[in-house]
Amino acid sequence: MDDLVLNWELGTAGLLIVAVSAIAVLLILIMAFKVHAFLALMITSIGTALAAGIAPASVLPALAFGFNTTLGNVMLLVALGAMLGRMIETSGGAQVLADRMIDLVGEKRAGFGLSLASLLMGFPIFFDAGLVVMMPIIYAVARRVGGSFLSIALPSAVAFSAMHIFAPPHPGPVAASGIVGADIGLVMLVGLVFAVIIWYLVGVLLAPRLGMRFDIPVPDILEGDKDEMGFSSSPRVPTIIGLLLLPLILILLNTGLNTIGSTRPDKDAFLADGVVSTLRLLGETPIALLITVIVSMFVLGWGAGKKGTLIEKVADSALGPICSVVLVTGAGGMFGGVLRVTGIGDAVADSLNNVGLPVIVAAYLIAQIVRLAQGSATVALTTAASLMAGVIAASDFSPLQVVAIVMAMSAGSVGFSHVNDSGFWLVSRFFGMDMKQTLATWTLIQGAMAIVGFTLSYILYGVASAIG
Repeated sequence: MDDLVLNWELGTAGLLIVAVSAIAVLLILIMAFKVHAFLALMITSIGTALAAGIAPASVLPALAFGFNTTLGNVMLLVALGAMLGRMIETSGGAQVLADRMIDLVGEKRAGFGLSLASLLMGFPIFFDAGLVVMMPIIYAVARRVGGSFLSIALPSAVAFSAMHIFAPPHPGPVAASGIVGADIGLVMLVGLVFAVIIWYLVGVLLAPRLGMRFDIPVPDILEGDKDEMGFSSSPRVPTIIGLLLLPLILILLNTGLNTIGSTRPDKDAFLADGVVSTLRLLGETPIALLITVIVSMFVLGWGAGKKGTLIEKVADSALGPICSVVLVTGAGGMFGGVLRVTGIGDAVADSLNNVGLPVIVAAYLIAQIVRLAQGSATVALTTAASLMAGVIAASDFSPLQVVAIVMAMSAGSVGFSHVNDSGFWLVSRFFGMDMKQTLATWTLIQGAMAIVGFTLSYILYGVASAIG
């Protein structure tokens, strides 16, 4: 923020004390005093801004810096995804698809089947959008199978997260590759392999065991009320699969065109072409979801003989229950944004960069500690990449070594998601967990993803060093 006014400036130690104290206060407010997460995050954000020296006149702009950005990214995706989910859920499509999937893989492997589908969907679609679209299917499968809801739901979240963090075309690894000059094709190949390995080790083997520690009922956030029962039509399985694949195909179209454009010498002219730019617009995630919602209204509503008033009621009923999800997620982004504008992440990164650790270890630690300090995985990854770019440019690393360093930074950027991460609150609300339960499951899962990712990166770096 260029217009930020500081009454005083704290050194690295002072900023770290403020960050740790802020997180402690937040935990106490929510866990001990049972303050609603939205209010607790807002109170803590204001206190952190003032304690870090931000002038009162700059406090609201500092809060808006993270809150507005997060809502801008999340609100459209969650709202449109919830509408699509309500259409599929209320029509009976989620139950139909859940029944068919369980018939194919069996009840014991239902969670595995869901997470595998999520892994495939996660290649072109962002974490939050993919998770929202899959939620009605996850809920339906959990109700049919019974037992631990989290042991079924968490593996799917891991699948989306692994793809989002490690594999282009997602923004984090793409940005890091561009900053350090890594071969984007090699990053994509290695990132996909890493994502699959991490999904299996953490999502398939670890996440269900952590989930079984808590008896969480299936959330009713997407359930319709009695007035919407007339919307049920038991649609065919191919219809529901088509609705789930439609945004995937549109987003993949956008990704493909962007990738083709990046390899052409006339990149700007190609991407500015009327047809290409129109197709890219159709593949932007909010537009793709909007198109899919409208198609679902035709296919599941008007095309099935439903009245327009009923269709409008079903769509409208999807928005109320997600209000808390959106606001808490935005407040999490607000807290992380305040931590960013105070310079806590930059101070930690600069200090670590001067310690003199091996490059791949320093890259991982910078990303990990910046992630812990301010919450955003993308900021952590791009910060680490920016600091390591000069070191990498001045060294004689092979292309595969540079890719290993990018993977190490990606691993650090995902580790130990907690209360300053908007994604933490998104998972908490959609999975029906309180903060303590989310810390005991999702935070540990993301930590395991980071450790496995760094281990794989270190092995790859060693192999690349050995072969020259």
